[in-house]
Amino acid sequence: MPCRRWSPAAAARTWPATSLPYVTAPTLLVVGGHDTEVLELDRRAVYRLRCPHRLIVVEGAGHLFAGPDTLERVSGLASEWFATYLTLAAGRLAAA
Repeated sequence: MPCRRWSPAAAARTWPATSLPYVTAPTLLVVGGHDTEVLELDRRAVYRLRCPHRLIVVEGAGHLFAGPDTLERVSGLASEWFATYLTLAAGRLAAA
């Protein structure tokens, strides 16, 4: 689920870390390098994920990816991720 803006405190209440090992969907975490609170949470999360996952740190970006071309870079990263995993999923469905 693409999400540009979220609250780490709200996420901790609604999605406990104990749930992370049960996530089965490929998961891309993109966080701004200056967003230290979310970066720390995401770094902890990747150790609990058992699904295909990747953490990308966008250096120089903050929480909302403001700045010249920053959101475009993040959109490109997400597009590549979705293209890879949607293509793999489509192949599995076609083979079934």
